[in-house]
Amino acid sequence: MPVPATMRQIRFEGSGGPEVISVETVPVPKPGPGQVLIEVVAAGVNRPDVMQRQGLYPPPKGATEVPGLEIGGRIVALGEGVSGLREGDEVCALVISGGYAEFAVAEAGQVLPKPASLSLVEAAALPETVFTVYSTVIQRGRLKKGERFLVHGGSSGIGTTAIQIAKQHGATVYATAGSAEKCRFCEELGADAAVDYREADFAEEIKRLTDGKGVDVILDMVGAAYLSKNIASLAVEGRLVQIAFMKGYKAESVNLTPIMLKRLTITGATLRAQPKENKAAIADELREKVWPLIEAGKIKPIVHETFPLEDAAKAHALMESSAHLGKIMLVTGR
Repeated sequence: MPVPATMRQIRFEGSGGPEVISVETVPVPKPGPGQVLIEVVAAGVNRPDVMQRQGLYPPPKGATEVPGLEIGGRIVALGEGVSGLREGDEVCALVISGGYAEFAVAEAGQVLPKPASLSLVEAAALPETVFTVYSTVIQRGRLKKGERFLVHGGSSGIGTTAIQIAKQHGATVYATAGSAEKCRFCEELGADAAVDYREADFAEEIKRLTDGKGVDVILDMVGAAYLSKNIASLAVEGRLVQIAFMKGYKAESVNLTPIMLKRLTITGATLRAQPKENKAAIADELREKVWPLIEAGKIKPIVHETFPLEDAAKAHALMESSAHLGKIMLVTGR
């Protein structure tokens, strides 16, 4: 199919609430060396998109201002030097920005095949969360079979992916969530236990659930408000991996003694700003170790709701309400 000259995409008319989101018509981009052009069927909506809209998380220098970190669709053009991919391939891809559009450019090394068991909308829900969780929990957090793992926000896109990947990795999995319904959802997805943080002190519950031992790895996106309790919840040689700061990035009056006594590691990472070579290496491991689990139905993306591209403001409002269970998706109609 010939590629049209123009496309629709989302833009932010300044920083602010969902009301700054608009749709514009622009020329279709062209892939550069080592890149592919993808006709986008669906794009994932993620917290970093909301932060970008609020003016808190600008895209890296040189990247398009159009939001969107993950897409699913069909390759329609190849840049110079691309091998192993063909026009017409159904794929999903991690992109640095530009996903909220009818066509998007992706680095070839960050493109993965659509699992045969999934639709393109479901496949589009994979990249941001799977790249993030695998690189932080398995690679950086060094989660091992038989260890205990805790993820905060278990009903979110990151949380649902972390529960499944950690469970398939052979860990005992705990999660926190903000309601009894969300806790049940986490447990149905594979968590051994979920704690309603609105009703209980999660550190006390983790202590009880682990017979005082604590967990070996924590994946946290809450930040400063949870730091002391996270430290208290870690076992000897435990690892805390920080990936966001939804409730503060400056922590004061934190007792550092347990870090020394328990020989803890506190680390963190962002995905978006990493070199494309790093992301390509993560993609290679995902293709080898995670994609077979997805194909077998042992790991699946959880799609809460889809919105047409032009309703991106409604999708962002739902994201900010935290009423969703799993991923929120935009579909282009292509």
